[in-house]
Parts: sequence; C-alpha cells; structure tokens
Amino acid sequence: YGRHLVIPEVGPEGQQRLKAARVLLVGAGGLGSPLALYLAAAGVGRLGLVDFDRVEASNLQRQLLFGEADLGRDKVAAAAARLHEVNPHVEVVPHALRLTAANALELLRDYEVVADGSDNFATRYLVNDACVLLGKPDVWGAVQRFEGQLAVFWAARGPCYRCLFPEPPPAGVVPSCAEAGVLGVLPGIVGALQAAEVLKLLLGIGEPAVGRLLVFDALRLRFRELALRKDPQCPVCSARPTQRGLVDYPELCGDGPPAAEVRVMEGRSFEEAWEGWEVDPMELQRWRQEGRDLQLIDVRQPVEHTIGSIAGATLIPLAELPRRVGELDPARPVVVHCHHGPRSLHATQWLREQGFPRVLSLAGGIEAWSRDVDPDVPRY
Repeated sequence: YGRHLVIPEVGPEGQQRLKAARVLLVGAGGLGSPLALYLAAAGVGRLGLVDFDRVEASNLQRQLLFGEADLGRDKVAAAAARLHEVNPHVEVVPHALRLTAANALELLRDYEVVADGSDNFATRYLVNDACVLLGKPDVWGAVQRFEGQLAVFWAARGPCYRCLFPEPPPAGVVPSCAEAGVLGVLPGIVGALQAAEVLKLLLGIGEPAVGRLLVFDALRLRFRELALRKDPQCPVCSARPTQRGLVDYPELCGDGPPAAEVRVMEGRSFEEAWEGWEVDPMELQRWRQEGRDLQLIDVRQPVEHTIGSIAGATLIPLAELPRRVGELDPARPVVVHCHHGPRSLHATQWLREQGFPRVLSLAGGIEAWSRDVDPDVPRY
C-alpha cells in the first residue's frame, strides 16, 4: 500500500480505515469486475459479492474477473478465487443468490457502503430502497452500448434512485445490455469510477457524487454532469414516505407473465402445451421433427438475426410486432423466441391479448436452442 501511504489524504490512518471497511458489491459482472479488483487491491477489508449467475463465454468480453478456465463456475466463487490472488489479506464473502425483497435488508445490513453493478431494474430498486431504509450510501452505475452513468444515492444527504426514476419503465421499453449490447471497455471505465467513489466514502475525503448524475459518452469522449434534487414526494425517502418495505419487480423489462405462471413442461402432450407459457428447446425440436404446423417468430433485432438464427424462423422485431401482426395466422400455433426469453415472453402475452389462443415462448431463447439442440447456431 506504499502509494496510498504517501498520500496525505490517505496515509496509514486511512489505510487502516480501508482495512476495517465492509463493502457489498451487487453484481459480479461488467461493473462488478473493476469494482472488486480495485477495492481488493486497495485493501478494503471485507468485500461481499452478490450474484446468482455462472460464468459464460459471452461474459469474457468485458468481465475481466474471469477467464476461460472459469466457464461454468459460479461467478462469486470464481471471483473470490481471483480476488484472493490480487490480495490474500482481503476477506471475500460470496453470496451466490438472487437479491429479493425477502433477503435484501439482511444482506445489506452488515455493510457500510453498497455498490450497485446490477444490470436490471428490479435489483436497482431493491438496492436503493434497502439502502434508504438502512441509511446506507448506494454507489450506482449503469452502462449500455456507448454510454455510462454514475451517481451516489444517499437519502441522508441527498436524493435516492427513486427521486430520479420513481417507478420502473413499462415492460419492453428499455432493452437490457444483452439485447442492446455494450462496448467492452465501458464497464471498466464506469466501474473504476464507482470504485473511486466507494474509496472516497470510506476515507471521508473529496466530494462524492451525491446529488449529481455523471453521464459518459464514449463515442465523443465527453462527460456531462446533471444536478439531482431530492423529490419531496419520493415514495421512500421523503418526509412522508408511502412505501415502507421492499418491492419485488419483474427481473427484466418485458419479462411477460410472472414466473409462477410458467408451467412445468415435462410429460405433457402437444395439446396440453398451449395451457402454459413456454416450450423447451428439445420439446420444440420434437414437434418440428413430427411435422407439427407451427409459426416460428424471431422477435430479436435484425443484427442479432444476422449473427445466428433458427432455420425456418420469421424475423419480426418486438417493436414491429403491433404493425406486422397481420402477417400471422391466429388459427395456427405460434412459437416466439428472442435471445434469452424476456422479449419473447412479452410478445407471447401481447399476442394472446390480441386473440391468438395458441402462443408459446421458447424457454431460454436461441441461446438455449444453440446449447441444447443445434450447436451450429452461433452464441453471443
């Protein structure tokens, strides 16, 4: 820590403060990678990692915590091993689970600062609301395509995330990073800035980005800063809050029906399948081999369809579905697919509302099709 010890604002006392600090990182992905690496290298004494996912090949473009040898491993386990190599004196606490309204308060309670590197609205609202209730700062970052955003939401000193975004956007309006893409270096830039904010908060130095939203445009190499104000009507951090607990939102934009409505697929007949919401890739393959009359619709973007497609699928991007629905025959069964499943579930629900009685979403999307049925279809 020699380069820290010679900085007057850090010094031995500040380094001891970092060693005693406890920071929870929500998400061990693109933003969580630089966050975890820099905080471990800086000597933060305890790092908690929350992530329920496993390492996939498509992660390696931006998630520098992992390598080829980690494919298939739990992210938090692989991350803990890597961070121990960076700094064996840091305690890494892996939480291989999904953050929910039932466990968020208990998880966050033992940490001083929370850094949110999640990639979906449900988790962002959970982290924010739990931080408000517990009085903790939320160092938030987000990335998509070529743009990054950063802010420190701390209700005790300024606005919270709900002051900026009171409610999640309507389903299907905002694409996830998996759908829209992200330049590989962008999470490194924003995640490093988040790490800097965390260290400033722990050391009690500088001016944290409380009440400020930093927007970074990688294409033009420009930073913009927007002033944020506390919303006097905020449902969680105002003087008279209307929300006193946590809320579980659907995990991703356009998730379609609740998970409870997705029925078990094993052992059902072709006729029974249409009572559920999804069809398994192997089940769909069997139907195709049996010669079942199906309309297979791809609701991804054209660039995704170019990367790889399922033979016989018709491309109708989700945003174009309302004006192109006339191309579909309501009398024939429809199977809709996207990349991982959220967009196709949304399309399935919408088509049923338009009078299509037999519509199913391909469970796991084309990713699952490539993995389980046709490995010649490229994965991305």
